[in-house]
Amino acid sequence: MFDIRELEIKDLGEAMSLVWEVFVKYQGCDYSEEGISSFKEFIKIESITEGYYTGVYKFWGCFEDGILLGVICKRDLCHLAMLFVKGETHKSGIGKLLFETLRDDIRRDKLIKKITVNSSPYAVGFYKRMGFEETDKEKCINGIKFTPMVFCLERF
Repeated sequence: MFDIRELEIKDLGEAMSLVWEVFVKYQGCDYSEEGISSFKEFIKIESITEGYYTGVYKFWGCFEDGILLGVICKRDLCHLAMLFVKGETHKSGIGKLLFETLRDDIRRDKLIKKITVNSSPYAVGFYKRMGFEETDKEKCINGIKFTPMVFCLERF
């Protein structure tokens, strides 16, 4: 049985290690050296910790028997900033459970009507299955390829 819980500051190092491991294995091949370097800079524990303390980031993790299997991060009020699941557990429902947790947290603010994400090329299909729609074509900034997408809370 999976246990989804909000991550604490002490969990962030392990969470960013999981994020990096999954990125390198499944997404790194889609990025240039610049993109890989930009992503590595983005997940530096110092900036993640600062964002956690200032409330910019909120993280949840999925655990099984105390082992972290997946991570999701909300940035600001309604942006899904990271969703990474260990490869050997892909298609087990962890990504969906993590997304539903983030969605339900955002939904508590009745004024927020949408969730945004900048999806990696690897994850576009997953986000479409969750109900996201593309809002623009794929872009590349600082070597990071992404497709802007939106999830309308009023529809679900």
